[in-house]
Amino acid sequence: MTAPLVPGAQLRHGRVSLAFSFFVQGVVFALLVTRIPAIQERYGISDGLLPAFLAAVPVLAGLGSVVTEHAVKRVRPGLVLRCVQSVVCLALLAVGAGSGLPQVAVALGVFGLAVGALDASMNMLGVSLQRAYGRSIMLGFHAAYSLGGIVGASLAWAGAHWQLSLAVLYGPAVAVLVPLALVASRWFVDRATGRTLAPEKADLVAPSVSMRLLLPLCLVMAFAYIGDSTVSNWSAKYLQDVLGSSEQLATVPYNVYMVTTLLGRAVGDLGVRRFGAVAVVRTGTVVAAAGFAVVAVAPGAWAGMAGFTLLGLGLCVIVPQTFAAAGRYAGEVHGPGASDTAIARLNVFNYVGFLVGSPLVGALGDAWSYRGAMLVPMALVLVTLVYARSFGSPEGGYGDDHERPRTADVGRGSNGL
Repeated sequence: MTAPLVPGAQLRHGRVSLAFSFFVQGVVFALLVTRIPAIQERYGISDGLLPAFLAAVPVLAGLGSVVTEHAVKRVRPGLVLRCVQSVVCLALLAVGAGSGLPQVAVALGVFGLAVGALDASMNMLGVSLQRAYGRSIMLGFHAAYSLGGIVGASLAWAGAHWQLSLAVLYGPAVAVLVPLALVASRWFVDRATGRTLAPEKADLVAPSVSMRLLLPLCLVMAFAYIGDSTVSNWSAKYLQDVLGSSEQLATVPYNVYMVTTLLGRAVGDLGVRRFGAVAVVRTGTVVAAAGFAVVAVAPGAWAGMAGFTLLGLGLCVIVPQTFAAAGRYAGEVHGPGASDTAIARLNVFNYVGFLVGSPLVGALGDAWSYRGAMLVPMALVLVTLVYARSFGSPEGGYGDDHERPRTADVGRGSNGL
Protein backbone atom coordinates (compact mmCIF):
# COMPACT_ATOMS: atom_id res chain seq x y z
CA MET A 1 0.00 0.00 0.00
CA THR A 2 1.52 3.33 -1.03
CA ALA A 3 0.79 6.91 -0.09
CA PRO A 4 -1.36 8.84 -2.58
CA LEU A 5 0.46 10.83 -5.23
CA VAL A 6 -2.18 13.48 -5.97
CA PRO A 7 -1.36 16.56 -3.85
CA GLY A 8 -4.99 17.18 -2.85
CA ALA A 9 -5.47 13.57 -1.83
CA GLN A 10 -2.13 13.64 -0.05
CA LEU A 11 -3.23 16.55 2.10
CA ARG A 12 -6.53 14.87 2.91
CA HIS A 13 -4.78 11.65 3.89
CA GLY A 14 -2.28 13.64 5.94
CA ARG A 15 -5.11 15.40 7.75
CA VAL A 16 -6.86 12.13 8.65
CA SER A 17 -3.65 10.43 9.77
CA LEU A 18 -2.66 13.37 11.97
CA ALA A 19 -6.15 13.54 13.49
CA PHE A 20 -5.76 9.88 14.38
CA SER A 21 -2.46 10.64 16.14
CA PHE A 22 -4.21 13.33 18.19
CA PHE A 23 -6.93 10.80 19.02
CA VAL A 24 -4.38 8.18 20.13
CA GLN A 25 -2.63 10.69 22.36
CA GLY A 26 -5.95 11.65 23.94
CA VAL A 27 -6.70 8.00 24.73
CA VAL A 28 -3.25 7.30 26.18
CA PHE A 29 -3.07 10.43 28.31
CA ALA A 30 -6.55 9.84 29.75
CA LEU A 31 -5.68 6.23 30.56
CA LEU A 32 -2.73 7.49 32.57
CA VAL A 33 -4.19 10.43 34.48
CA THR A 34 -7.55 8.83 35.32
CA ARG A 35 -5.82 5.82 36.91
CA ILE A 36 -3.31 7.71 39.05
CA PRO A 37 -4.91 6.43 42.29
CA ALA A 38 -4.54 2.84 41.04
CA ILE A 39 -0.90 3.51 40.04
CA GLN A 40 -0.23 4.96 43.49
CA GLU A 41 -1.77 1.93 45.19
CA ARG A 42 0.01 -0.63 42.97
CA TYR A 43 3.49 0.75 43.64
CA GLY A 44 2.96 1.97 47.20
CA ILE A 45 3.69 5.61 46.34
CA SER A 46 3.11 7.72 49.43
CA ASP A 47 0.94 10.83 49.41
CA GLY A 48 4.08 12.87 50.07
CA LEU A 49 5.94 11.37 47.13
CA LEU A 50 3.07 11.38 44.64
CA PRO A 51 3.22 15.16 43.87
CA ALA A 52 6.90 14.80 42.99
CA PHE A 53 6.09 11.99 40.55
CA LEU A 54 3.27 13.99 39.01
CA ALA A 55 5.33 17.17 38.73
CA ALA A 56 8.22 15.33 37.09
CA VAL A 57 6.08 14.37 34.07
CA PRO A 58 5.33 17.94 32.83
CA VAL A 59 8.87 19.09 33.70
CA LEU A 60 10.34 16.33 31.54
CA ALA A 61 7.71 17.01 28.88
CA GLY A 62 8.95 20.59 28.68
CA LEU A 63 12.49 19.25 28.22
CA GLY A 64 11.21 16.92 25.49
CA SER A 65 9.67 19.88 23.68
CA VAL A 66 12.98 21.78 23.83
CA VAL A 67 14.85 18.76 22.44
CA THR A 68 12.30 18.51 19.63
CA GLU A 69 12.92 22.15 18.68
CA HIS A 70 16.49 21.21 17.83
CA ALA A 71 15.73 17.75 16.45
CA VAL A 72 13.40 19.05 13.73
CA LYS A 73 16.24 21.13 12.32
CA ARG A 74 17.73 17.83 11.16
CA VAL A 75 14.80 15.45 10.74
CA ARG A 76 11.18 15.85 9.70
CA PRO A 77 8.59 16.46 12.47
CA GLY A 78 6.61 13.57 11.00
CA LEU A 79 9.49 11.19 11.69
CA VAL A 80 9.77 12.48 15.26
CA LEU A 81 6.05 11.95 15.78
CA ARG A 82 6.13 8.48 14.22
CA CYS A 83 8.85 7.37 16.66
CA VAL A 84 7.74 9.03 19.89
CA GLN A 85 4.07 8.07 19.64
CA SER A 86 5.03 4.41 19.94
CA VAL A 87 7.37 5.27 22.83
CA VAL A 88 4.55 7.06 24.68
CA CYS A 89 2.24 4.07 24.26
CA LEU A 90 4.89 1.59 25.38
CA ALA A 91 5.78 3.79 28.36
CA LEU A 92 2.12 3.67 29.41
CA LEU A 93 2.27 -0.13 29.26
CA ALA A 94 5.47 -0.07 31.32
CA VAL A 95 3.72 2.04 33.96
CA GLY A 96 1.04 -0.63 34.28
CA ALA A 97 3.35 -3.65 34.10
CA GLY A 98 6.28 -2.56 36.27
CA SER A 99 7.37 -4.50 39.32
CA GLY A 100 8.58 -1.77 41.65
CA LEU A 101 9.04 1.91 42.37
CA PRO A 102 12.25 2.35 40.32
CA GLN A 103 10.60 0.83 37.23
CA VAL A 104 7.53 3.06 37.41
CA ALA A 105 9.74 6.11 37.99
CA VAL A 106 11.71 5.34 34.83
CA ALA A 107 8.53 4.61 32.87
CA LEU A 108 6.95 7.92 33.92
CA GLY A 109 10.17 9.74 33.07
CA VAL A 110 10.23 8.24 29.59
CA PHE A 111 6.53 9.04 29.22
CA GLY A 112 7.15 12.68 30.12
CA LEU A 113 10.07 13.17 27.73
CA ALA A 114 8.27 11.45 24.87
CA VAL A 115 4.96 13.21 25.40
CA GLY A 116 6.68 16.59 25.18
CA ALA A 117 8.20 15.63 21.85
CA LEU A 118 4.88 14.20 20.71
CA ASP A 119 2.84 17.30 21.60
CA ALA A 120 5.34 19.57 19.87
CA SER A 121 5.65 17.50 16.68
CA MET A 122 1.88 16.94 16.40
CA ASN A 123 1.17 20.64 16.54
CA MET A 124 4.01 21.38 14.11
CA LEU A 125 2.36 19.10 11.58
CA GLY A 126 -1.07 20.57 12.33
CA VAL A 127 0.07 24.13 11.69
CA SER A 128 1.90 23.19 8.48
CA LEU A 129 -1.16 21.32 7.21
CA GLN A 130 -3.36 24.29 8.02
CA ARG A 131 -1.00 26.48 6.01
CA ALA A 132 -1.21 24.06 3.08
CA TYR A 133 -5.02 23.90 3.27
CA GLY A 134 -5.38 27.67 3.41
CA ARG A 135 -8.17 27.51 5.97
CA SER A 136 -8.62 26.75 9.65
CA ILE A 137 -8.43 23.03 10.48
CA MET A 138 -6.40 23.17 13.71
CA LEU A 139 -9.38 22.96 16.06
CA GLY A 140 -10.43 19.74 14.37
CA PHE A 141 -7.17 18.06 15.38
CA HIS A 142 -7.68 19.07 18.99
CA ALA A 143 -11.28 17.85 18.79
CA ALA A 144 -9.84 14.44 17.92
CA TYR A 145 -7.69 14.69 21.05
CA SER A 146 -10.77 15.50 23.15
CA LEU A 147 -12.61 12.53 21.65
CA GLY A 148 -9.64 10.32 22.50
CA GLY A 149 -9.71 11.65 26.05
CA ILE A 150 -13.37 10.69 26.41
CA VAL A 151 -12.66 7.20 25.03
CA GLY A 152 -9.64 6.77 27.30
CA ALA A 153 -11.54 7.92 30.38
CA SER A 154 -14.37 5.53 29.51
CA LEU A 155 -11.93 2.64 29.18
CA ALA A 156 -10.40 3.60 32.52
CA TRP A 157 -13.87 3.64 34.10
CA ALA A 158 -14.53 0.16 32.70
CA GLY A 159 -11.21 -1.06 34.06
CA ALA A 160 -12.02 0.30 37.51
CA HIS A 161 -15.57 -1.08 37.37
CA TRP A 162 -14.42 -4.57 36.46
CA GLN A 163 -11.39 -4.31 38.76
CA LEU A 164 -8.90 -4.99 35.96
CA SER A 165 -5.21 -4.71 36.73
CA LEU A 166 -3.32 -1.86 35.06
CA ALA A 167 -1.45 -4.33 32.84
CA VAL A 168 -4.69 -5.94 31.67
CA LEU A 169 -6.22 -2.51 31.01
CA TYR A 170 -3.23 -0.98 29.25
CA GLY A 171 -2.01 -4.06 27.35
CA PRO A 172 -4.87 -4.48 24.85
CA ALA A 173 -5.13 -0.71 24.33
CA VAL A 174 -1.45 -0.42 23.46
CA ALA A 175 -1.57 -3.57 21.31
CA VAL A 176 -4.30 -1.96 19.19
CA LEU A 177 -3.13 1.65 19.14
CA VAL A 178 0.57 1.21 18.32
CA PRO A 179 0.13 -0.72 15.02
CA LEU A 180 -2.69 1.57 13.90
CA ALA A 181 -0.65 4.68 14.71
CA LEU A 182 2.36 3.33 12.80
CA VAL A 183 0.23 2.56 9.75
CA ALA A 184 -1.44 5.97 9.85
CA SER A 185 1.93 7.70 10.14
CA ARG A 186 2.78 6.63 6.57
CA TRP A 187 0.58 9.47 5.34
CA PHE A 188 1.94 12.31 7.49
CA VAL A 189 2.48 15.52 5.48
CA ASP A 190 5.22 17.59 7.02
CA ARG A 191 5.18 20.94 5.33
CA ALA A 192 4.03 22.65 2.15
CA THR A 193 7.66 23.54 1.47
CA GLY A 194 8.27 20.19 -0.16
CA ARG A 195 9.46 18.03 2.72
CA THR A 196 7.00 15.25 1.93
CA LEU A 197 7.49 15.16 -1.80
CA ALA A 198 11.27 15.55 -1.72
CA PRO A 199 12.55 15.35 1.85
CA GLU A 200 16.14 14.93 0.74
CA LYS A 201 16.01 18.40 -0.81
CA ALA A 202 14.13 20.15 1.94
CA ASP A 203 15.79 22.92 3.88
CA LEU A 204 15.56 21.89 7.51
CA VAL A 205 17.53 24.82 8.90
CA ALA A 206 15.11 26.99 10.87
CA PRO A 207 15.92 30.66 11.47
CA SER A 208 15.85 32.03 14.99
CA VAL A 209 12.57 33.22 16.46
CA SER A 210 12.31 36.13 18.86
CA MET A 211 11.09 34.86 22.24
CA ARG A 212 10.17 38.41 23.19
CA LEU A 213 7.67 38.63 20.36
CA LEU A 214 6.28 35.17 21.19
CA LEU A 215 5.82 36.07 24.86
CA PRO A 216 2.16 37.22 24.60
CA LEU A 217 1.17 33.88 23.08
CA CYS A 218 3.26 32.04 25.67
CA LEU A 219 1.37 33.81 28.46
CA VAL A 220 -1.97 32.99 26.84
CA MET A 221 -0.96 29.33 26.58
CA ALA A 222 0.11 29.15 30.23
CA PHE A 223 -3.03 30.89 31.48
CA ALA A 224 -5.29 28.65 29.39
CA TYR A 225 -3.69 25.56 30.90
CA ILE A 226 -3.98 27.00 34.40
CA GLY A 227 -7.71 27.17 33.71
CA ASP A 228 -7.76 23.66 32.25
CA SER A 229 -5.82 22.13 35.16
CA THR A 230 -8.17 23.88 37.59
CA VAL A 231 -11.09 21.98 36.09
CA SER A 232 -9.30 18.63 35.88
CA ASN A 233 -7.88 18.78 39.42
CA TRP A 234 -10.46 20.68 41.43
CA SER A 235 -13.91 20.32 39.84
CA ALA A 236 -14.86 17.17 41.77
CA LYS A 237 -13.59 18.49 45.11
CA TYR A 238 -15.24 21.87 44.54
CA LEU A 239 -18.65 20.36 43.81
CA GLN A 240 -18.50 18.00 46.77
CA ASP A 241 -16.86 20.16 49.44
CA VAL A 242 -18.07 23.64 48.48
CA LEU A 243 -21.38 23.05 46.70
CA GLY A 244 -22.46 20.03 48.74
CA SER A 245 -22.99 17.53 45.93
CA SER A 246 -22.91 13.77 46.33
CA GLU A 247 -19.67 11.89 45.60
CA GLN A 248 -21.22 10.38 42.48
CA LEU A 249 -22.43 13.73 41.15
CA ALA A 250 -19.00 15.26 41.79
CA THR A 251 -17.51 13.05 39.06
CA VAL A 252 -19.80 14.55 36.40
CA PRO A 253 -18.32 18.06 35.82
CA TYR A 254 -15.06 16.87 34.27
CA ASN A 255 -16.92 14.54 31.90
CA VAL A 256 -19.24 17.40 30.95
CA TYR A 257 -16.21 19.63 30.48
CA MET A 258 -14.60 17.10 28.13
CA VAL A 259 -17.78 16.68 26.09
CA THR A 260 -18.28 20.43 25.69
CA THR A 261 -14.59 20.77 24.79
CA LEU A 262 -15.14 18.23 22.02
CA LEU A 263 -18.27 19.99 20.77
CA GLY A 264 -16.66 23.43 20.85
CA ARG A 265 -13.61 22.26 18.91
CA ALA A 266 -15.71 20.30 16.44
CA VAL A 267 -17.45 23.48 15.29
CA GLY A 268 -14.67 25.94 16.11
CA ASP A 269 -12.98 25.79 12.71
CA LEU A 270 -16.24 26.89 11.10
CA GLY A 271 -16.30 29.91 13.39
CA VAL A 272 -12.71 30.82 12.53
CA ARG A 273 -13.43 30.53 8.80
CA ARG A 274 -16.51 32.71 9.10
CA PHE A 275 -15.50 35.32 11.67
CA GLY A 276 -11.70 35.07 11.96
CA ALA A 277 -9.43 33.80 14.73
CA VAL A 278 -9.50 37.01 16.78
CA ALA A 279 -13.29 36.99 17.13
CA VAL A 280 -13.36 33.31 18.06
CA VAL A 281 -10.61 33.68 20.67
CA ARG A 282 -12.25 36.74 22.20
CA THR A 283 -15.59 34.99 22.38
CA GLY A 284 -14.02 31.88 23.90
CA THR A 285 -12.21 34.00 26.48
CA VAL A 286 -15.39 35.77 27.58
CA VAL A 287 -17.33 32.49 27.76
CA ALA A 288 -14.55 30.84 29.81
CA ALA A 289 -14.40 33.80 32.20
CA ALA A 290 -18.17 33.67 32.57
CA GLY A 291 -17.86 29.97 33.39
CA PHE A 292 -15.38 30.66 36.20
CA ALA A 293 -17.65 33.42 37.51
CA VAL A 294 -20.67 31.10 37.56
CA VAL A 295 -18.66 28.44 39.37
CA ALA A 296 -17.46 30.98 41.94
CA VAL A 297 -20.96 32.22 42.84
CA ALA A 298 -22.92 29.01 42.20
CA PRO A 299 -25.52 28.37 44.93
CA GLY A 300 -25.60 24.64 44.28
CA ALA A 301 -24.15 21.71 42.37
CA TRP A 302 -26.23 22.07 39.21
CA ALA A 303 -25.32 25.73 38.83
CA GLY A 304 -21.69 24.75 39.34
CA MET A 305 -21.95 22.18 36.55
CA ALA A 306 -23.41 24.86 34.28
CA GLY A 307 -20.30 26.92 34.97
CA PHE A 308 -17.98 24.02 34.11
CA THR A 309 -19.98 23.54 30.90
CA LEU A 310 -19.30 27.14 29.91
CA LEU A 311 -15.64 26.63 30.77
CA GLY A 312 -15.37 23.76 28.32
CA LEU A 313 -17.01 25.73 25.53
CA GLY A 314 -14.76 28.74 26.12
CA LEU A 315 -11.33 27.33 26.90
CA CYS A 316 -11.41 24.74 24.12
CA VAL A 317 -10.71 27.23 21.32
CA ILE A 318 -7.80 29.09 22.91
CA VAL A 319 -5.00 26.50 22.88
CA PRO A 320 -5.37 25.34 19.23
CA GLN A 321 -5.56 28.93 18.03
CA THR A 322 -2.50 29.87 20.09
CA PHE A 323 -0.46 27.17 18.30
CA ALA A 324 -1.85 28.34 14.96
CA ALA A 325 -1.03 31.99 15.69
CA ALA A 326 2.54 31.19 16.75
CA GLY A 327 3.15 29.14 13.61
CA ARG A 328 1.59 31.80 11.40
CA TYR A 329 3.61 34.61 12.97
CA ALA A 330 6.91 32.76 12.70
CA GLY A 331 6.14 31.68 9.14
CA GLU A 332 5.28 35.19 8.00
CA VAL A 333 8.27 36.88 9.66
CA HIS A 334 11.00 34.26 9.27
CA GLY A 335 9.69 31.75 6.73
CA PRO A 336 7.96 28.36 7.15
CA GLY A 337 11.01 26.75 8.76
CA ALA A 338 10.69 28.99 11.81
CA SER A 339 7.17 27.77 12.51
CA ASP A 340 8.43 24.54 14.10
CA THR A 341 10.77 26.44 16.42
CA ALA A 342 7.99 28.76 17.57
CA ILE A 343 5.61 25.88 18.28
CA ALA A 344 8.19 23.90 20.25
CA ARG A 345 8.91 26.92 22.44
CA LEU A 346 5.24 27.73 22.90
CA ASN A 347 4.51 24.12 23.84
CA VAL A 348 6.74 24.44 26.92
CA PHE A 349 4.21 26.88 28.40
CA ASN A 350 1.56 24.19 28.13
CA TYR A 351 3.42 22.39 30.91
CA VAL A 352 4.15 25.59 32.83
CA GLY A 353 0.41 26.20 33.12
CA PHE A 354 -0.23 22.58 34.07
CA LEU A 355 2.42 22.76 36.83
CA VAL A 356 1.22 26.08 38.22
CA GLY A 357 -2.55 25.68 38.00
CA SER A 358 -3.34 22.96 40.51
CA PRO A 359 -0.98 24.12 43.33
CA LEU A 360 -2.07 27.73 42.82
CA VAL A 361 -5.78 27.00 43.26
CA GLY A 362 -5.09 24.64 46.16
CA ALA A 363 -2.96 27.17 48.02
CA LEU A 364 -5.48 29.96 47.49
CA GLY A 365 -8.33 27.69 48.51
CA ASP A 366 -6.62 26.74 51.78
CA ALA A 367 -5.47 30.28 52.59
CA TRP A 368 -8.60 32.13 51.43
CA SER A 369 -11.56 30.23 49.99
CA TYR A 370 -12.16 27.94 47.04
CA ARG A 371 -14.83 30.27 45.70
CA GLY A 372 -12.34 33.12 45.71
CA ALA A 373 -9.66 30.87 44.23
CA MET A 374 -11.83 30.34 41.13
CA LEU A 375 -11.62 34.06 40.39
CA VAL A 376 -7.83 33.88 39.92
CA PRO A 377 -7.81 31.61 36.83
CA MET A 378 -10.75 33.69 35.60
CA ALA A 379 -8.62 36.85 35.79
CA LEU A 380 -5.67 35.11 34.12
CA VAL A 381 -7.81 33.84 31.26
CA LEU A 382 -9.16 37.37 30.72
CA VAL A 383 -5.58 38.48 29.96
CA THR A 384 -6.13 36.80 26.61
CA LEU A 385 -8.34 39.75 25.64
CA VAL A 386 -5.33 42.05 25.99
CA TYR A 387 -3.34 39.95 23.53
CA ALA A 388 -6.19 38.99 21.21
CA ARG A 389 -4.66 40.85 18.27
CA SER A 390 -1.73 38.43 18.46
CA PHE A 391 -4.03 35.89 16.82
CA GLY A 392 -4.28 37.97 13.64
CA SER A 393 -6.65 40.68 12.50
CA PRO A 394 -10.35 39.89 12.04
CA GLU A 395 -9.76 40.23 8.29
CA GLY A 396 -7.22 37.44 8.43
CA GLY A 397 -9.71 34.63 8.90
CA TYR A 398 -10.17 31.47 6.94
CA GLY A 399 -13.08 30.22 4.88
CA ASP A 400 -16.18 31.85 3.44
CA ASP A 401 -15.42 35.54 2.81
CA HIS A 402 -12.00 35.17 4.49
CA GLU A 403 -10.72 32.00 2.83
CA ARG A 404 -7.60 32.31 0.73
CA PRO A 405 -6.29 30.17 -2.09
CA ARG A 406 -4.92 26.85 -0.88
CA THR A 407 -1.43 27.74 -1.99
CA ALA A 408 -1.41 30.84 0.22
CA ASP A 409 0.02 30.96 3.71
CA VAL A 410 -2.71 30.76 6.32
CA GLY A 411 -3.56 34.14 7.74
CA ARG A 412 -1.18 36.09 5.48
CA GLY A 413 -2.06 39.74 5.63
CA SER A 414 -2.90 39.71 9.33
CA ASN A 415 -1.34 42.20 11.67
CA GLY A 416 0.49 39.43 13.55
CA LEU A 417 2.04 40.42 16.79
